[in-house]
Amino acid sequence: MTKLIQDLWILEDSGIVLFHRVFDEKIDANLFGGLLSALNSFAEEISKSGLSNFELSNKQFSLLKAKNYLFIANASKKNNLKKVHSELEIIKDRFFEYYQDDVLHNWNGDTRLFNNFENKIEDSLEQIIEKLEKAFW
Repeated sequence: MTKLIQDLWILEDSGIVLFHRVFDEKIDANLFGGLLSALNSFAEEISKSGLSNFELSNKQFSLLKAKNYLFIANASKKNNLKKVHSELEIIKDRFFEYYQDDVLHNWNGDTRLFNNFENKIEDSLEQIIEKLEKAFW
């Protein structure tokens, strides 16, 4: 499996960030989560399907909504968007395998529950050392 995804956020519909893994955090994760949740809600009102992707400078963002959760990943624009979206589907499936409905339904708001999720999806996430190697080789 190719490691395409650089940054990842998993949000509730309300914008609460359950999990995030970001290389260079320039903006608060909860602020980002609230903004993307609001944009997706707005897009759903207009198009009934919500956002699926967008681009900013040299990054592309892929969004996937499942149940009441929003999965957001970014990757280099050099990567095929379909492959990034496919990788995001795998992450979504692992999330729901690991955090089954009863766990999510009874969740008390403590996001520490999701801290170890990165270990479950390491094979999907580009690591900082790999990113540095690419820059120098």
